[in-house]
Amino acid sequence: MRTEVQLGPMPNKADYEEAQCIFGGANRPVTLKFEDVVYKININKSSYLSCGCTGNQQTKMILKGVTGVVLPREMMAMLGPSGSGKTTLLTALGGRLGGKLLGTITYNGRPLSNAMKRNMGFVTQDDVLYPHLTVTETLVFTALLRLPNSLTKEEKEKQAKAVLAQLGLTKCKDNIVGGQFVRGVSGGERRRVSIGQEILINPSLLLLDEPTSGLDSTTAQRIVSMLMELAQGGRTVVMTIHQPSNMIFSMVHKVLLLSEGHPIYFGAGSDALEYFKRVGHAPCVPMNPADFLLDLANGISFNDSEERRMAVKEALISAYDHNLRNKLKEDLKKINSQRQESSDDKKIGRWSTTWWQQFTVLLRRGVKERRHETFSGLKSFQVLVSSVITGLLWWQSDIAHLQDQIGLLFFYTVFWAFFPLFQAMLTFPQERAMLTKERSSGMYRLSSYFMARMAGDMPMELVLPTCFLTITYWMAGLQPTAASYFMTLSVLLFTVVVAQSLGLALGALVMDLKSATTLGSVIMLTFMLAGGYYVQHVAVFIAWVRYISISQYSYKLLLASQYSAGEMYPCGSSSLCPVSEFPSIKLVGLDNVGISIIALLIMTVGYRLIAYFALMRVGVIS
Repeated sequence: MRTEVQLGPMPNKADYEEAQCIFGGANRPVTLKFEDVVYKININKSSYLSCGCTGNQQTKMILKGVTGVVLPREMMAMLGPSGSGKTTLLTALGGRLGGKLLGTITYNGRPLSNAMKRNMGFVTQDDVLYPHLTVTETLVFTALLRLPNSLTKEEKEKQAKAVLAQLGLTKCKDNIVGGQFVRGVSGGERRRVSIGQEILINPSLLLLDEPTSGLDSTTAQRIVSMLMELAQGGRTVVMTIHQPSNMIFSMVHKVLLLSEGHPIYFGAGSDALEYFKRVGHAPCVPMNPADFLLDLANGISFNDSEERRMAVKEALISAYDHNLRNKLKEDLKKINSQRQESSDDKKIGRWSTTWWQQFTVLLRRGVKERRHETFSGLKSFQVLVSSVITGLLWWQSDIAHLQDQIGLLFFYTVFWAFFPLFQAMLTFPQERAMLTKERSSGMYRLSSYFMARMAGDMPMELVLPTCFLTITYWMAGLQPTAASYFMTLSVLLFTVVVAQSLGLALGALVMDLKSATTLGSVIMLTFMLAGGYYVQHVAVFIAWVRYISISQYSYKLLLASQYSAGEMYPCGSSSLCPVSEFPSIKLVGLDNVGISIIALLIMTVGYRLIAYFALMRVGVIS
């Protein structure tokens, strides 16, 4: 049975023909086989004994011998209650699951290869999208990164717009995607954008995790109808689905029903009720077949006890082993899906585009997305108000009030170390889901992403401190020369870059906002106290902290930008004293500024290298 559903306004003729090329047929049909798939994880359980607490590591099986096959032009739905292993199996089929995975998963009779990765689409359960990009920009940037260099830039953009038209997204193409805190397109439109990102590459195998989750029945039906159309074009479509409607259930070709990791049914969706009737489980009243299957997977009937539920599950598992398992394995052997590896497959590398192409696209996309956050009204208001208050507090403080001027310079180092530090610490924890999704899809190298992020963020992050210093510098009456102003500005921006580098490293290492914030506060407070302003006589055993303190080196450079060794200041009613002998300056000194510059350079490079190597751990399965 096929249900025709109009997804949106009809595209124009050119877009329609291009979309038909994408929706019409798969480049390389894929037969997906999985046999006796078992997945185990280690869990820690603590046992409390009289002598204290000890940790015991135990193994838990998530998947328990799952077998099945999906052919081209077929759409398979995996059903089961929460925790039954649907998403785990889907992740394993997508080659994105590490750990103790046993069994055999083949694609046209071969293990997962670079060619297969490039020919596979994977739609995650959550729509991981940049909220400030428009629908068109989202698909175009994805096309530029994922489509091969055999297509020109114009052809990639044309293909993105064709997919947009075919998915019925034309009416919202110029609207931003939106997110949790940003108003954008509807949930159904956002879901179609996520699917569109994957079908851009015209995949032969499309895997989707809960594509209808959180959508109303009409929108869910539209999306599944679209997936059925993709399958009819020669693709292999596999999806997990929690509670499909009767109409959606009738669209799928095959059903895999899981209960606590055990398969209890695999076969045609239309044969499911007949099978369970044969093994002694028939619905008492007319009902949605999917609801009945989920009840069986839970072992639930009205007024049943827990023992009865467990007995039902065990009976269904036994019935599957007796009636379906061996027959299914025999059917798998009969299916000849072996495909000879072509010379083109051997030449296919891991990446669709060059490093430079990835860098430039990611740079453009990053600037478009993050400019809204960097120059948000709240952040700009915060910095501008702080600068005005600071200028008023230090209003026209000349060299006669040397201690006050020194206090302002140290305040610069503190404020513009803390502010960028905490902003940078949010970077990678917030980007983790996106980085995991896109890197797992093979969209770009980590190095191109990292360098694009650094190159795009740095100019934007330097605008607000420049405005802050420009306002406070002249209000506070610091050295009224261009040389002193630009030297002070250079030092301040250098401090921002170093603090940002530390924040990136902490965020990438910890990947938890609360923990990173706590750790960053402790480290920066330690640097501040050892910066040479608050404590002038530090014990020998802790004095080493000043040599790793950002504040100490920045403070020294700011002092050197305002004062020279031979400069005098009023130290009495009618006497002058060298600035270099002022107690707060003498401890830090006005000489050896080159060492401070080198130290900050080493910190900048070192912290960013730490951030890069820490990111290599983030969710990429080779």
